[in-house]
Amino acid sequence: MRAAVYYGPNKVEIADVPEPSPGPGTVKVKVGYNGICGTDLHEYYAGPIFFPTEPHPLTHAQVPLVMGHEFSGVITDIGSRVTGWSEGDRVAIEPIYKCGHCPACKAGNYNICAQIGFHGLMSDGGMAEYTVVPADMLHKLPDNVSMQLGALVEPMSVAYHAATLGETKPGDTAMVFGAGPIGIGLWFALRGKGIDDAFVVEPSATRRASIEALGARTLDPAALDVPAFIADHTEGRGADAVFDAAGVTPAVETALACVGARRPMVSVAIYEKPLTTPLLNLVMNESRIQGSLCYTSADFQAVIALMAQDAYDTTGWVESIAIDDVIDEGFEALHAGAKMKVLVDPTI
Repeated sequence: MRAAVYYGPNKVEIADVPEPSPGPGTVKVKVGYNGICGTDLHEYYAGPIFFPTEPHPLTHAQVPLVMGHEFSGVITDIGSRVTGWSEGDRVAIEPIYKCGHCPACKAGNYNICAQIGFHGLMSDGGMAEYTVVPADMLHKLPDNVSMQLGALVEPMSVAYHAATLGETKPGDTAMVFGAGPIGIGLWFALRGKGIDDAFVVEPSATRRASIEALGARTLDPAALDVPAFIADHTEGRGADAVFDAAGVTPAVETALACVGARRPMVSVAIYEKPLTTPLLNLVMNESRIQGSLCYTSADFQAVIALMAQDAYDTTGWVESIAIDDVIDEGFEALHAGAKMKVLVDPTI
């Protein structure tokens, strides 16, 4: 079968590899679509970061490995000791490997497991025609949720988890910094939670146009004093929650200047450079920075339910490519900012 195999920085090969077979507790999935994630870009250009160069403690795998942790598919074969699933079931995959016994896992917060692993980073993943996954990673897709949307459940769950940590309620004012895929997902999640008064702050005219076409209200930080606007808009109260999906110092500084007293800035970005942001406003307002990592099963179920209600729209920001085009039309186009979100179709 065809697969995108990661060897190291700037070395991913589209190769023929053996087709896997399910073992006990696992199922074989014919992949529908696999999304290229920002993490995949980091690994391609600067890795290995998360790809293990020694056997991972949970998966026992190491590079070279098949990439891909954002994917949907159809079950084609079922291993022993698997119940509740049938061949032909359409599924999205929650790709977390967890130890089950660390303090975080025992508390139910397995998304911050001390030994966390990901299918497609610490094991062979979904950027292939087939992959084998543990049955506890499966989430059934309703008939009216497409395979393309199914491949977006994982990144949209990252955003939904962050939106939940913001503790917003209908009538609140929320702000999203960054209109990349996670920023778009945050806007969808906030809308799904009944937050109508939300603004997306984005300096790129192209990205602003993409999310405006979906119905979002945007602010251009190069043309507007964003904190002054929000202060006026909220009659001095400030935003009830701000979300950083940009990961750069100017966005964080502006976000902290906008957040209301005793309200959170939820950080769901990866910071490639150290932040040197003054925290005086944070102290004076008793506001806080809240980290957000991954998702849990509840986030997956919430996103799938919203998708079944047509709450997500891929128009203008998602496109599909063939697996042979992963480098040029995938990694390089995304890295150059020429595309927003790319789904790999391993069948073409």
